[in-house]
Amino acid sequence: MNIYRALSNRRSNNMTTRSTRHAAAGDCAGKKTRPKWPELLAEFSVLVCIVIVPLSGCRTESALYETELIPYSSVQLREGDTVTISFPGSPNLNATQQIRRDGKIVLQLVGEVTAAGRTPAELEKELLKLYEGQIVLKQVSVSVQSSSYPVFVSGSVIHAGKIMVDRPLSALEAIMEAGGFDPAKANMRGVVVLRNEQGQLKHYVLNLKRVLEGKSSRILYLRPFDIVYVPERAF
Repeated sequence: MNIYRALSNRRSNNMTTRSTRHAAAGDCAGKKTRPKWPELLAEFSVLVCIVIVPLSGCRTESALYETELIPYSSVQLREGDTVTISFPGSPNLNATQQIRRDGKIVLQLVGEVTAAGRTPAELEKELLKLYEGQIVLKQVSVSVQSSSYPVFVSGSVIHAGKIMVDRPLSALEAIMEAGGFDPAKANMRGVVVLRNEQGQLKHYVLNLKRVLEGKSSRILYLRPFDIVYVPERAF
């Protein structure tokens, strides 16, 4: 029973204290707790695999392109990257910053500058324009100290959720980061990696059991925002 309706009935019908307690208890029992986001991620992954995946391009382990087997290296700067800005002629302007969630960094004299989505070379050109007339030498250097991006692991693993990646990471390694396969449920022969490539959803089906047994060395490296889904065994 809704709490407001219970209170209204109490006023109009002069409900007893005991009946009011029952109404309140019933109301509390009817409340729903907000689901945790890893659970939502798991449900989302299942829906994607069931509904969307059959409509998208699919590659099995044997059909992976060689470029997909190479460790991922981001060319463009991203949110979370730590960059060092160096001015050879004006060392007082040097700075090391982590790119904010809005994709920007804050530098002396010029304030906020958008860094995410640009290569280090493109950011260097932009900074030369912004600092024109304010620096002695027209030189600036942008170097990446550390880089990270999210991937998601869901399904029959011990700890489903988001993983922040700061190094080349394979699908198998991501599962290990998530606590490993659920030994009672995981189907290691049909692990799915979902990837958005320029607006097109693609998925890859991997037999990681063969990899663990040493029968295959073909390893798919993850890219930003990939989803690794470990399905349950049929029996």
